[in-house]
Amino acid sequence: MAELLLNRELYKTVILEKVPFAKKSVLIGTADIKDMHVQRGKHYMPFLAVLADLVQKGVLVKLIHAKEPGPRFREDFDSHPQLINSPLFKRVLCPRVHFKMIIIDEKFAYSGSANLTGAGLGAKSSNRRNFEVGVITEEKPQVRRLLEFYRDVFRGSYCVRCERRVVCPDPILTQYNKKK
Repeated sequence: MAELLLNRELYKTVILEKVPFAKKSVLIGTADIKDMHVQRGKHYMPFLAVLADLVQKGVLVKLIHAKEPGPRFREDFDSHPQLINSPLFKRVLCPRVHFKMIIIDEKFAYSGSANLTGAGLGAKSSNRRNFEVGVITEEKPQVRRLLEFYRDVFRGSYCVRCERRVVCPDPILTQYNKKK
């Protein structure tokens, strides 16, 4: 069964209750990515720290995003060597990516409007966040379909016929093969 979530429900359910407890993999696709913070106990921390903790526990984390993030994200990213140096963290860019999805352990999937930003999926207050909508599911056919689509984009299956090469000087197909 699929469940519709609105606004802060997305943050609470997907980011706080699901992502930190992944055992095998977290696959993230987003058009925009910023220095998003999340609550951990009484404190707030960069979401990248959550991903770094997962990588240290042996969880595969993959991230597809459409453009290079800003300097605050880069600064946070650079402070997590476990993301920079680990074969369990993989990141690719694709300017055609506009989908927003998170797939956890190949069993749970979120898809909706929220980017990986504070105003989208982060800890912003209700009066400052974007109006967002998303669907979560654990139904195997839907999760599998999203997973297959994610994997095709991540490995560059669409790069060969892509007509946006002018804005994509380093197609995923090339990025992916460099990392092997």
